Amino acid sequence: MKKEKLILWTLAAINFTHIVDFMILMPLGPQLMRIFEITPREFGLLVSSYTLSAGVSSFLGAFVLDKYDRRTILLWVFVGFLLGTIACALSPNYPILLLSRIISGVFGGLTSALIMAIIGDVVPDSRRGKAMGLVMAAFSVASVVGVPFGLFIASISNWHAPFIFLSGLSIVILILIFRYIPSITDHLYNQQVKPTPIQVIRRVTGNSNQMRAISLTIMMMFGQFMIIPFLSPYMVANVGFSEIQLTYIYMAGGLFTIFTSPWVGKLTDNHGKIKVFTVFMTLNIIPIGLITHLGQTPIPFVLMISTLFFVTSNGRMVPAAALITGTAKPENRGSFLSFNSAVQQLAAGIASFVAGLILVEGNGGVLLNFNIVGYMAIFFSLLCIPLARRIKVVDIDAPILDLNESKELKIEKIV
Repeated sequence: MKKEKLILWTLAAINFTHIVDFMILMPLGPQLMRIFEITPREFGLLVSSYTLSAGVSSFLGAFVLDKYDRRTILLWVFVGFLLGTIACALSPNYPILLLSRIISGVFGGLTSALIMAIIGDVVPDSRRGKAMGLVMAAFSVASVVGVPFGLFIASISNWHAPFIFLSGLSIVILILIFRYIPSITDHLYNQQVKPTPIQVIRRVTGNSNQMRAISLTIMMMFGQFMIIPFLSPYMVANVGFSEIQLTYIYMAGGLFTIFTSPWVGKLTDNHGKIKVFTVFMTLNIIPIGLITHLGQTPIPFVLMISTLFFVTSNGRMVPAAALITGTAKPENRGSFLSFNSAVQQLAAGIASFVAGLILVEGNGGVLLNFNIVGYMAIFFSLLCIPLARRIKVVDIDAPILDLNESKELKIEKIV
C-alpha cells in the first residue's frame, strides 16, 4: 500500500503541473488580451490550440502506448512537456506563444492517458474511485495554490513568471518519476501479437461500450469548456472583478475541492459510479445557469456560485474517470485511454472555440451572449446522465501490477 500511495502522489504531482500549465492561461486572459491587443476569438484560439494539439498527439499515442513500458513513455512525454513549458516562458509575442502552447499540448495531452492507464494497472476497480479522487485533487491544489500563486507572481512581475515557475517545478517532478514510478510492462505479456494501427482503431471503434464512454467524454467537455475559458474575462468585463480578485475564485473553489475530491472518490467506491455521477452532474447545472447570467454582483455571492461550480464539476469527473477507465482491459487500456484523451482534448478545444465564436465584445468591453453559451452547456450536460447509465465496467479484476511481488514471479505467473 505504501508503494501504491507513492505512485499515486507522484501521478498527482504530474497532474498538478499539467493542470496548472493549462489553467494558468485562462485567468491571464484579460492581461494577455490587453498586452497582445487580441480579441476574445484570438484568445479562444490560444486556449483551444493546447487542447487541439493534445487531442492529435493523444490519437497518435494510441498506437504506441500499449507497446512499451509505461514508465519509459511517461519519462519521454514529461521531458517534452517541460520543454514546451520553457518555450511558453520565453515567448515574446502572440504567434510564438501560440506555437509554444501547441508544443505543450502535444505532450501534455499524453500525460492524462498515461496517468489513468497507470492507475488502472496498479489499483483494482474496488479502490479506483478513491485513487481517482486523490489524483484529481491535483486540480483542486492547482486551483487553490498553483493558479493564485501564478497570478500573484504575474501581477508583481509579468505573464512570463508563472511559466518560469512551472518549468522549475517540472524538473523536480521529473526526479520523482525516476524515483517512484516503477517499470510497468505486464500489459505487454497479455498481447500475443502486436496490433497494427488499423487493428487498434477497430478494437476501440468496434466496442460499443467504449464508444459510449468516448461519447460521454465529448458531452462532458462541451458542458464544461464552453464556460471555463471565458469565466475570467467575463468576471472582469461584466461582473466587476479586478484581475487580482480573480484569484479569489480559484482559491475558494480549489480549497473546497481539495476536501470534496477524495470524499467523492470514497462515495464512488461505496455507492456506485453511476449514482454519484448522476447526483453531481445534476447539481452542476445550477451554477452553470447562474454564472452565465451574472451582471454587476457582490463578490461574496459570486464566490458562492463559482465554488459550487468547481465542486460539482470536479464531483462529476471523479466517478466518470473511474467508470471510463474500467471499460478497457489491461492489454488495450493505454490505447483506449489515449483515444479517449484525444477526444477529450479535441472536444474541449472545439467547445472553447465555438464559445469564442458566439461571444462578442460590446460597449465598454463587456462580453455578450454568455447566457446562450450557458444554455448550450446545460443541454450537453443533461445528455450525459442517460448516456452514463448505458456504460458497463468490464475490468473488475485485480490490478495487473502487484507491487508486493517480484518481477520474475509476475512474468512466470503470466506465462
